[in-house]
Amino acid sequence: MKKLIPLIVLTLLATGTAEAQRAGRAWFTSWAQSQERLATTPLHDQSIRMITHLSQGGTAIRVRLQNTFGSRPLTIDHATVAIGTPREVTFAGRRAVTIPAGGEVWSDGTPLGTRPGDDVAVSLYAAGEIVPGQHNSAFRDNYLTPPGTGDHTADATNNAYTQKTQSTLVVSAVDVDNPSLKGTIVPFGSSVVDGVGSTNCGPGCTEFGTNRRWTDVLARRLDQLTVANAGISGTTSAVCPGNPPGVAGLDAAARLQRDVLALHGVKAVIYYYGTNDLANGCTANDIIASYRKVFQRLRDAGIAVHVTPITPRPGYADQNNRDRHTVAAFLRNGGDCSATCTGLTDFDQVLADPVKPNSILADYDTGDGVHANIKGQQAIADYVALRKLSML
Repeated sequence: MKKLIPLIVLTLLATGTAEAQRAGRAWFTSWAQSQERLATTPLHDQSIRMITHLSQGGTAIRVRLQNTFGSRPLTIDHATVAIGTPREVTFAGRRAVTIPAGGEVWSDGTPLGTRPGDDVAVSLYAAGEIVPGQHNSAFRDNYLTPPGTGDHTADATNNAYTQKTQSTLVVSAVDVDNPSLKGTIVPFGSSVVDGVGSTNCGPGCTEFGTNRRWTDVLARRLDQLTVANAGISGTTSAVCPGNPPGVAGLDAAARLQRDVLALHGVKAVIYYYGTNDLANGCTANDIIASYRKVFQRLRDAGIAVHVTPITPRPGYADQNNRDRHTVAAFLRNGGDCSATCTGLTDFDQVLADPVKPNSILADYDTGDGVHANIKGQQAIADYVALRKLSML
């Protein structure tokens, strides 16, 4: 029998819009991929072309470049954006920009008409040698020219971009200027937000670059809200004893400012964390303490917090299951996360197999018991009902 999926309505809280409206513009973050480490291969006298998939469009765009994990300044000598013919991008009126170690920069606004679902190519050229930061899994191809080939950011074709990467380099967010938009939703979490499973369409079937993450599907269902994905695979809400070195310093509190609060027009966060916490030795008390800390910072910023209970994972020990139950009870008690957040997005109700509650429904399972395939991604997105939201 097909599992019935209930609907929930997110009532997003209003927040100040000073940042989004800066300089007379209405900026909202329409795409994001959070940086998680330095690339292993430096760039030298070459261009990169990163494809960003907008959740909503506007009349102009601006891009965020980051050097979060760099130990030295990173210089970009030329940048363009394009849907077809490339357009020049400037930084405080200048063509080149140097990003300090650990820093970031937003470009000036570039006039460019875009629509929901448009793919905007962001091309960057570095004359010297740089070691770029990256988001590991773009779930699509991005492009590079070979080292030593010079500036191809103004090329209207991809002919010079003969190399591919499945990571996203340097670029971490894109804003659109659109006064008719009402806000930005930020899904925040680990691989279940990042998009693992979203290329899996069944045994022997793979879709790549088709934007089938549940966050992409949700974006296509929305009218006046953007969606900016802030997932990083392998990360945890709390700092857990078993966290591998690759995710050190990437717990929710540590990355909240740069990956959520620094985006524009943010009205709500869908908080989807916990599975990796249990797998890496965190207890229910650890997880709940991290929830309280992060949720309070979001509430203080006027951002609505919608959190999902920890979803199934095979191999949980008995204590993991007790902790999972304790966290779920904390979140579901009164339907208001015990007064720490706005409400629930109970994806556990979507994914859990009622006969084997530690497993994902077979129809939705990629095969690892943790991540939803394309069908499951669709089901998660369909669970969220956003109706005629008033964003004052």
